Order: sequence, then structure tokens, then C-alpha cells
Amino acid sequence: MSNSFSIKVYGAEQKCASCVHLPSAKETAEWLEAAISRKFPNLLFNVLYIDMERTENEIDHAFSKRIVEEDLFYPVVVIDGEVVAEGNPNLKTIYAIIEQNGFGAVS
Repeated sequence: MSNSFSIKVYGAEQKCASCVHLPSAKETAEWLEAAISRKFPNLLFNVLYIDMERTENEIDHAFSKRIVEEDLFYPVVVIDGEVVAEGNPNLKTIYAIIEQNGFGAVS
């Protein structure tokens, strides 16, 4: 088990047509970071916003291409290379995945 955790939130400045009334991907990344910080105050983690139109490496470029090809709703939340949410992420699901990775919440 690692002592740190990384979450990627893929999106674009232009929201997808089905996500017009939802927060942007960048806002979602900020919201996730704040919510996870409150639930897991001792967890070393980072939330990275990845602009699908301006990727900086091959992994993010390939994943962004997959999002477009598979017609996923963004923002797309990825933990350890696995899509855990698309569109409007559910905090309970993300919390459960974090706990499954061995990180417990502080009551």
C-alpha cells in the first residue's frame, strides 16, 4: 500500500452537451479536493485537473482520446487508471474506492 493517493479529473473548458448545468471539470477537481480533505484529513493525495485538449504527456493524451472515442461524459474521474465516475461524480463512490485502497476516514 502506498502512503499517497492520486486522482485525475479529465475535462475541457467547453462542457459536454449533456453536462451544461453541472460544474466544470476544473470546478469538480477543486470540489473533490476539498471534500476528500475534509473526509480524509491525514491522507496525502492530490487531485489533478487534466485539460483533454492540452495534454502534457502520452498517458493523458491516450486517455483523453479514449474519453472522446467512448463518448464518456466529462468530467471523467480516474483513480489508478480506472474510470470511477463520469459526468457528476458521486462522493460516496469515490470515498469507498479510497477506503478500498486502505485509507480510512477520520470520524
